[in-house]
Amino acid sequence: MKQRINELALALTAKAVERRRDLHRHAEVAWTEFRTAALVADTLSALGYEVQAGAEVVAAEGMMGVPSAAELEKHAQRALAQGANPAWVEKMKGGKTGVVGILRTGKPGPTVALRFDIDANDVLESKEETHRPFRDGFASVNDGAMHACGHDGHTSIGLGVAEVLAGLKNELVGTIKLIFQPAEEGVRGAKAMVMAGVVDDVDVLLGLHIGFVLRRSGGICCRTSGFLATTKLDAVFTGVPAHAGGAPETGRNALLAAATAAVNLHAISRHSAGASRINVGVLNAGSGRNVVPANAVLKIETRGVTSAINEYVYEESVRIINAAAAMYGVKVSLAEMGGAAGCDSDAVLGDRLRQIAEDSGLFEEQVDRADLGGSEDCTYFMERVQQRGGLAAYMVVGSEIAAGHHDSRFDFDENVMPKAIAMVATAAVDLVKNPLTK
Repeated sequence: MKQRINELALALTAKAVERRRDLHRHAEVAWTEFRTAALVADTLSALGYEVQAGAEVVAAEGMMGVPSAAELEKHAQRALAQGANPAWVEKMKGGKTGVVGILRTGKPGPTVALRFDIDANDVLESKEETHRPFRDGFASVNDGAMHACGHDGHTSIGLGVAEVLAGLKNELVGTIKLIFQPAEEGVRGAKAMVMAGVVDDVDVLLGLHIGFVLRRSGGICCRTSGFLATTKLDAVFTGVPAHAGGAPETGRNALLAAATAAVNLHAISRHSAGASRINVGVLNAGSGRNVVPANAVLKIETRGVTSAINEYVYEESVRIINAAAAMYGVKVSLAEMGGAAGCDSDAVLGDRLRQIAEDSGLFEEQVDRADLGGSEDCTYFMERVQQRGGLAAYMVVGSEIAAGHHDSRFDFDENVMPKAIAMVATAAVDLVKNPLTK
């Protein structure tokens, strides 16, 4: 079986590269991935998967940082012009661009889920001749959107895995779910899919990333750790404008309220149980030098090594923001724009994956554990599965990269895709046929 999967994955190399380059050329940012999601849904349908999309897999109340209705409609029309299937675009109205493909074998066994993120970054792609996507004609045609983190590769890998597993269906047991998640950038999308119950029946969940902490092709880490829980928060202060010289006492200064909040947010005590972070990244306020500022916006993020620590920093932040608003007699509204949980890969699953990687003969280097040192909202899926008694792990497949993630010159080694397809497909087969328990 291992050898067959390796051969099937290798045979998909040209298709995976072509698909990745098509996705790269048509990059779509969070909640606007209509063309990408439609392509995924069409491909899964053709392979015989039961396909769920739109409101079936994305809960509206869990969506964070969603563009305006007008912006979503503009991108839907753009996706249609770029060849998206109108039936899927209609089903994904409102930005509900998540897709789940379900392979039911009809035989008893566990449910294994494989998660792949599909969105691009808000980045203007490089037009330098040294940048391969530009030089070879597959740079993004969508201004301000670029696959600068490898999610085009992740999506292509996921569809390759789908094809391999579909060909092996008669030899499998249990159920395999392929989750194609929108809006990972800004950690905005996973929570809405979790709230829709996408992983409530899942026994084992796997996620993966290309490159990142392994920037050399040929390596793999099967037990990534160091995920920081995070909350992205916008605070909008609304005061009262007034003539700064003639009648300052009639005004209510939103700028000063926001500035007071910004200074005191950075004074939140660190948590004794582990690392915690707070950052005010943006403060926009005011309209003119002789006007008491009536409006201000703070954009902040909290982080913690665990969800509980992040919740502590977040609750302190809300308290301070509300107190600053009260001090200056202004109103404030808060909106969560993104978030991720804090969790770790399960050791027993990481050990099984490491053995699978070693037996595959695909990788030259095994890294026991890699510390992500940041946030990734796959953790919402991982946390839910673990809370319900299941197992979860996040893998990193090593790849040489042309520039850092989120850089306008980012590119990765496409030769790692068939290896990743084989690894994930082999893991899925092994985990349904030889179930693991905690």
